Amino acid sequence: MRVTISVGKYAKTPYIIPGLDAPVYCVEELCYLLGENAVLVDRSIMNRSLAEWVEYECKLPELATQMHAIIQRQGSVSTFVCLIMEYTGLQDMYYIDSVRKVLKKNTGLSAIERHKSQIDYLVSKKKYVSAVRGYSALIDKWNYVSENNTMILPGIDVLAAIYHNLGVAYTGLMLYEKAADSFNEAYKLDGNREHFLAFIAAKRMGLSDSDYIAFAAGMTESRDDTLRLEKTIETIKNDWESLAETHQLKLRRQMRDTDEAYKYYEENDRILKGLKDSYRENVSV
Repeated sequence: MRVTISVGKYAKTPYIIPGLDAPVYCVEELCYLLGENAVLVDRSIMNRSLAEWVEYECKLPELATQMHAIIQRQGSVSTFVCLIMEYTGLQDMYYIDSVRKVLKKNTGLSAIERHKSQIDYLVSKKKYVSAVRGYSALIDKWNYVSENNTMILPGIDVLAAIYHNLGVAYTGLMLYEKAADSFNEAYKLDGNREHFLAFIAAKRMGLSDSDYIAFAAGMTESRDDTLRLEKTIETIKNDWESLAETHQLKLRRQMRDTDEAYKYYEENDRILKGLKDSYRENVSV
């Protein structure tokens, strides 16, 4: 990533942003990475080495002085980060305000909640393998703290949310049985119907039609939920049928039985390669 510089100088020595392990060579790059990864930013960004880097490497003593002042009075992370953004002028005020809201939202969260927020960010970026590892480690940490009373834990709804989002990550990997187990665990913890509906949907995706019918038949108290799920699936199928891409797929299937069948297989290879590349990107660590 490189951003056209408009303030200060390019640094000969890059600054490595704590927690992101990303090198930056100017304040514009710093602003870009802080904004795009605001959910991962914590108080470790407020250190004198960054202010000194801005002063001596980027030749911005005025900005560095203001940064030192915030560090000295132990100001907020949002004030510190937004000061740099506003001084640089790379982003508009609407974007800066959105970053400020993210940073303020993270203020006051427990260590576990902050960790969860960081892993949630991985899910939003479709880094499902890393997310599964992160949530699993976080659940292990929760259990350890619970057994040893080493710190105060947040409400049980936070643990339920961790399990739910673990289910979302498993769903992204198409591991529906593990997703169902995670959603069910979340539901048992706090009784939120959202977890239960996700549990049913994961079962629907992971089981064969006959096995799911047998599963649903045993859930007499949730008959309305399973019926609503079927209606939702039917709506999704109808929406899919109306897509231009679906029409093109049907035409390709027809091509398979003609003299131009070779085009069908060539296109298959092209699409399959794209899907493999996308999958590798989405599940990469």
